[in-house]
Amino acid sequence: MDVSVQRKLAAEILKCGIDRVWIDPTQLERVKMAMTRDDIRSLIKDGVIKKKQKKGISSARVKKLKEQKKKGRRRGPGSRRGAAGARTPPKERWMATIRALRKTLKYLRDSGKIDRKVYRKLYRMAKGGAFRSKSHLFLYMKEHDLLKQ
Repeated sequence: MDVSVQRKLAAEILKCGIDRVWIDPTQLERVKMAMTRDDIRSLIKDGVIKKKQKKGISSARVKKLKEQKKKGRRRGPGSRRGAAGARTPPKERWMATIRALRKTLKYLRDSGKIDRKVYRKLYRMAKGGAFRSKSHLFLYMKEHDLLKQ
């Protein structure tokens, strides 16, 4: 049954596209009889003609990906683009290391495990890049007997 005219009128009244107009298939006879805008309005009021919901883009897949990345997944060699120095710049890596070393040295000095002279010496060495990590620093101190018991 052709109700294209009624569908067009309903689309104008509902302020949507023709494809978004839903007409109750059981009430097609009633819709076909409707000729004026007032008739269409009354059908809309009765629920014979409705506006379909807009189609959206689902973000479920994006959410799932985000959750996985939060857990630390999807970081393997196949997902990496750019050199190691581009993913975490050398300066940032240096900052993380030196801050950890300086914090450790400060703690050791304040707790009396090393004296001020040793602290100064190790501080300068750390600044010069002598230690790779905290464990490397402790290894050096153990080898040179710099820690007080």
